[in-house]
Amino acid sequence: MTTVRTPQSPDTPAEPIRAAKAAKAARPTGPVGRSRSFNTPSTAQTATRYLLLVLVLLLVIGPFLWQLSTSLKGPAEDVYTRTPSFLPDQPTLGNYGKVAEVIPVWTYALNSVIVAVVCITGNVVGCTLAGYALARLRFRGAKLVLGLFLATLILPGEVTIVSQYVLVRGLGLADTLAGVALPGSIAMLNVLLMRTAFAAVPAELDQAALVDGANVWQRLWHIGLPNVRGMLSVIVIFTFIGAWDDFLWPLIVLNDPQKYTLTVGLQYLNGTFAANPRLIAAGTMIAFLPIVVVFGVCQRFFFKGVEEGAVKG
Repeated sequence: MTTVRTPQSPDTPAEPIRAAKAAKAARPTGPVGRSRSFNTPSTAQTATRYLLLVLVLLLVIGPFLWQLSTSLKGPAEDVYTRTPSFLPDQPTLGNYGKVAEVIPVWTYALNSVIVAVVCITGNVVGCTLAGYALARLRFRGAKLVLGLFLATLILPGEVTIVSQYVLVRGLGLADTLAGVALPGSIAMLNVLLMRTAFAAVPAELDQAALVDGANVWQRLWHIGLPNVRGMLSVIVIFTFIGAWDDFLWPLIVLNDPQKYTLTVGLQYLNGTFAANPRLIAAGTMIAFLPIVVVFGVCQRFFFKGVEEGAVKG
């Protein structure tokens, strides 16, 4: 009697193969059948996150957008209506021109630019040198100097503002833009930030350059600075914002209205007997837009410096 063999392999039974094929065919495919990993958020969690992001975005940029809308509204529109409209019915740029008629806004803006440039230059140069010395150079009293820098961060600015004014007046810099910029030329926090950035650079690079005969300035220029460009961008951004938005110190030092910075000069838009909210909003936007421009430009260099992080000779 002859036995008929099936096409399956003699070592594999036919029934388990059929069962595996049937289970594979019955398994659901597509997005529904895919298993969700442990860290993958659900649809409800994703929607909640986006809602929170939108809420935070509205809270952050909402006041600026409202000021921009108010600055573009025409004189016939009522900004005090019970149901205010976000979009102006009669948009106009005339409010920005009227700001220049009420106050010398461009002179005030130039004064603010001068103060900001002096503060940025002082912080970039002074904090870079001080931070590199504290991070890379070995000298007596280095820990004491670092401790004094840390101690100055404990004191609030209101405690030292009287002594700063006495010092500036003693130097003959009262009622000058140099007196406004001098206290902010070197910030202790920026020195500590630069020290941290230089300390993060591998010490072997300095040692190799020292073996090759490089002096301190060559090591700073060719090894240190290419690796801390991102931190320099951060210092430039925050120094500019601090110098541009400062109100109390320029108000104390300056007496001549022609030397006022922009933030101090804008107070004249809010008169004692009358105030036009359109002009106030337009002046606010004139003071705000330079910050946006500087932040946008320096932010690009900040990410570029962080991504490169290379040593260039």
